[in-house]
Amino acid sequence: MGFTIWQAVIICPLIFLAGFIDAIAGGGGLISLPAYMIAGFPVHVSIASNKLSSAMGTTFVTIKYFMDGFIPVKISCCSMIFALIGSGLGAKTALLISDGIFKILMLIILPATAFYVMKSKKLLTEHEQENLNEKKIIIICAVIALFLGFYDGFYGPGAGTFMMILLCGWARLNVQKANGVAKAMNMATNLAALTVYFLNGKVILILGLMAGIFSIIGNYVGAKFFEKGGANIVRPVIFIVLILFLVRVISDLI
Repeated sequence: MGFTIWQAVIICPLIFLAGFIDAIAGGGGLISLPAYMIAGFPVHVSIASNKLSSAMGTTFVTIKYFMDGFIPVKISCCSMIFALIGSGLGAKTALLISDGIFKILMLIILPATAFYVMKSKKLLTEHEQENLNEKKIIIICAVIALFLGFYDGFYGPGAGTFMMILLCGWARLNVQKANGVAKAMNMATNLAALTVYFLNGKVILILGLMAGIFSIIGNYVGAKFFEKGGANIVRPVIFIVLILFLVRVISDLI
């Protein structure tokens, strides 16, 4: 499936914005997935191409976190295995659902996800101390990875934030470790789902790669902006993009 220059003009700035938002407070998927649908692509193509640009951004960030020593290797490796399994199953399930039904589901799931993610930011500031042994932590992380991996492969927006919340709350990881493990999980889920969608011919390769570059740049700029205390912009931007998305989907269904 091809694309027009105008579709790229719509998508790439929004993907930059998604990366920007992701670096500041997470939840960039709430912008990046709707971006493809606002541009007029079918649901499965939108999810698949978004996985390519998201995978580029998360891989870049995960490598950086690993080099900075923020990723506990043993916990992360075990979690990534289950994340790969869950995401692959989620992507295969998504391909079984028709475009029209998926759009109806998105009208319910996406706003609900956005509401929960934006209301749950305070949970990510809690610095839980680890009080579980490593074996229990690995088991809990594996369960989180399997189920959220399925969600990320099936749909995706908010998955990274949900991972952070559960890793802090259930696995009792401190925020720094939880962020590292979540990034490793998210990289695995994106790559697994991307593989399934790519093998089924749903990825617009050139557009996804272009958007991925904008995602990486957006993450970098957002990280710099966050250092200056610019997090207040997150909620209004997500709200505006979701309104545009809902209008587009409703018009398509009508």
